[in-house]
Amino acid sequence: METVKNLFESQAFVLAFIFGTYTASVWLFKKTKISLLHPLLTSIFVTIAVLEIFKVEYTTFDNSSHVISFLLGPSVVALGVTLYDQVTHIKGNLASILTAVFVGAVVGIVSVTWVLHAMGANEMLVATLQPKSVTTPIAMGISQKFGGIPSLTAVIVVAVGIFGGIVGPFILDKLGITSKIARGLALGAAAHGMGTARAMELGAIEGAISGLAIGLMGAATALMMPLVRLFL
Repeated sequence: METVKNLFESQAFVLAFIFGTYTASVWLFKKTKISLLHPLLTSIFVTIAVLEIFKVEYTTFDNSSHVISFLLGPSVVALGVTLYDQVTHIKGNLASILTAVFVGAVVGIVSVTWVLHAMGANEMLVATLQPKSVTTPIAMGISQKFGGIPSLTAVIVVAVGIFGGIVGPFILDKLGITSKIARGLALGAAAHGMGTARAMELGAIEGAISGLAIGLMGAATALMMPLVRLFL
């Protein structure tokens, strides 16, 4: 067991473990078609189980997998390629998009703040959960800036993204929302990366707008956080 534990100090081994786990999870999901076995969700639980079994410290795993964390930023920027291809659909709806994202950012921050205060949560936990609607790298930065716990923020963001990516299209269908722009905007703003991945499966326009929503939501949340915390 100690030998296996030492392997997690190797960056090459950890990257192979991460990619291998995710690839196996994708295969399992395609084979079963069960929503609860979503690749990202399965990968998380398998990784946690392995680290617990072999008593691997989180800091050791984090240091060996920092390349994955680094690539989160460029992956968000890369969404600009699909956005450029659909720029004509954005120009005519820019005001509506900006308004929707601004309102969504404010409601997202205020709602979680009120709920946590009502439940007696301390300020550290409040700061940790306030950026829940923002993509992981931005959310972790915001959380750290305001005294939250970045690692816990990442977990919450991923959980929100998985939930939104799985149930988002179903809810939009039930509400009768057929606009491609509205569907993409909703998935990107509420479920960030996972929502965008799901939106891309729905169509090119949905995927592009969802990618735009990720960036706008991040900027709006970062700008509104100080004001919301000041008044609440």
